[in-house]
Amino acid sequence: MMPATFRWTDSAVCRALGLPGGDPLPPPDPPRAYERICTDTRILRRGHVSVALRGERFDGHDFIARAVQSGCGAVVADRDPGECPVPFYRVPDTLKALGDLALHRRLQSAVPVVGITGSSGKTTVKDLTLGALAASHRAHGTEANRNNRVGAPLTILSMPETATALVLELGTNEPGEIAELARIARPAIGVVTTVSETHVERLGDLGGVLNEKLDLLRPIGASAAPPAAIVGDEPAQLPHAARTIHPDVSVAGWSSAADPDLRPAAPRRRPDGTWTFSWMDHPVRLRIPGAHNVHNALLALAVARRLNVPPASAAAGVSSVGPGAMRGEVRRAGGLTLLVDCYNANAAGVAAAVTTLKGMAAEGRRVAVLGSMLELGERSAFIHRETLASALRSGIDRYVLTGAFARAAAELADELAPLAADRVHLVHDVDELADRLPELVGPRDTILLKASRGVRLERAIPVLESLGGGEGDA
Repeated sequence: MMPATFRWTDSAVCRALGLPGGDPLPPPDPPRAYERICTDTRILRRGHVSVALRGERFDGHDFIARAVQSGCGAVVADRDPGECPVPFYRVPDTLKALGDLALHRRLQSAVPVVGITGSSGKTTVKDLTLGALAASHRAHGTEANRNNRVGAPLTILSMPETATALVLELGTNEPGEIAELARIARPAIGVVTTVSETHVERLGDLGGVLNEKLDLLRPIGASAAPPAAIVGDEPAQLPHAARTIHPDVSVAGWSSAADPDLRPAAPRRRPDGTWTFSWMDHPVRLRIPGAHNVHNALLALAVARRLNVPPASAAAGVSSVGPGAMRGEVRRAGGLTLLVDCYNANAAGVAAAVTTLKGMAAEGRRVAVLGSMLELGERSAFIHRETLASALRSGIDRYVLTGAFARAAAELADELAPLAADRVHLVHDVDELADRLPELVGPRDTILLKASRGVRLERAIPVLESLGGGEGDA
């Protein structure tokens, strides 16, 4: 028997929000029904339930009149909107209410939910997981960067009736956020990719980050075969800490700490920086460069195995996935090769990107353009110094440093002293970088762009493309 189609009714909204009332018994014929839940009056349509959220630059309560004019079917708000011709649901906190609505929708569906978090690789692992599941599931997943307390509930609420799996990327920048997202998503499978010093401005230190990420695994049910808790093997304390929550955890990665069947067999790096390997006797040919993406692929394959996807299908699905925008894209502009990896950055991500650059075939020089890593609080200067000192030991031909990395270089006289004067160049910001690129880049160079999203290092791409003599090819 097919499951009943889910419908938002007045009584369903009341149940989700913990409010009394709803449609009277017996309910109207037909019951009062709504099309969907919406938080943006720009896309709101007739019959939607409008949830008035507060943001840093707006207050949805100021747009209730516009929502009513657009034909919304009901309003969820934390204050009386005054004269309101549609049903009005008053709640103490509209952000929590959005999560409660998503939880209600999630509980009405029997599809398995995969939750993915970590300091690095969340989006890539999500994309690889969707690829790995494609042959066996109609999987619905997080789009763009909708991985926070607004985006994750909206992803759940937009899940089509035809979905047979839900893959959620879950992010955090403050204590308790992963726990709240896990409460809403109720994941059947939890994946922690890796843990490093990210968002320590609010999470404190590596221990705080680790504890926050592991909150994803706490609501996961008792272990099964294979386990429903899946983690990467870096850093070494991640598998150990995960096992204090679930004794039986799948561990994926390159090291001996990883499960034997979740390590790459016969790995080989190709000239473009991508890798091939074998998994369960099936070939995997990644389209995303970097050894760290072998690790990410193995995490996705572990999820596919847990959901009974045939190994050959999972391996082929992972092999079909290309890099996301600015997440390890390789672009060519004339003789230049660009490794565009500037959607986000942390210490582990910078190290991985520099290692990827080092392993790529290059006719000219390998040039690492590094911009600031953000949200590091009081530890920012220290983390930038440590990350830069490690990068300088990698043997890249030229380093172009801006922002916090330029400031870190000024404090690393001992590390810089052995390097030729032409190998390290400091620029103040991206605008100065764009002006100086013609003198810093040669016609056959391979160039890494790596920085946190707020730096907007991609602004240098048009300049590089013009230097290369053509537009970049993804």
